[in-house]
Amino acid sequence: MQRIKTELLKNLADSVVKMDENRAVELAKEALEVKIDAYEAITYGLSKGMEIVGRKYENGEYFIPELLVCSDAMYAGIDILKPHIKADFVNTAERIVIGVVEGDTHDIGKNLVKIMFESSGFEVHDLGRDVPLKRFVEEAEKLEAQMICMSTLMTTTMMGMEGVINMLQGAGLRERFKVLVGGGPISQAFAVKIGADGYAHNAPGAVKRARELLKT
Repeated sequence: MQRIKTELLKNLADSVVKMDENRAVELAKEALEVKIDAYEAITYGLSKGMEIVGRKYENGEYFIPELLVCSDAMYAGIDILKPHIKADFVNTAERIVIGVVEGDTHDIGKNLVKIMFESSGFEVHDLGRDVPLKRFVEEAEKLEAQMICMSTLMTTTMMGMEGVINMLQGAGLRERFKVLVGGGPISQAFAVKIGADGYAHNAPGAVKRARELLKT
């Protein structure tokens, strides 16, 4: 049984790396049939494949189109497995609120970060693009999130990130949330200047930094 399980998990990972959505669905169903735990199949199969994809993306072997197709395969498998996750694993993930700050509608980078967060086991609440600054604070508080992630590709909107941090401080909530920022014009120096907890230059880097900040 262990050999079958090991092989199935490897094949699930491969289906994501090879961008094979139909194969991911087929293998997810097979995993359930042979009683492999659904959470393990996602974590050590599909998500592991997305980790490999993330490394390929970082190394310049895969680009945004490949990353998106790989994520489609991962999500197709997750859709089969998710209803079978045991209650013990539900609501245990670190919760992240993510969005593109007000005034900016560029969301490809944010979407890539969301994909990588979800494939790494985080619970992600996507506020979308052109998000009113106050909404980051309101949603993070309402959802009892651990982290707020903000992005922008425009220099004209980047100071909105500082606005959110100031709102958190004004409401006495700053210590409750880690704040991670990223996007084209954003840098580590800017993150330090506005009082953010961290900066990431790409999607895999965002996962790594989030794990460091949340110690997961």
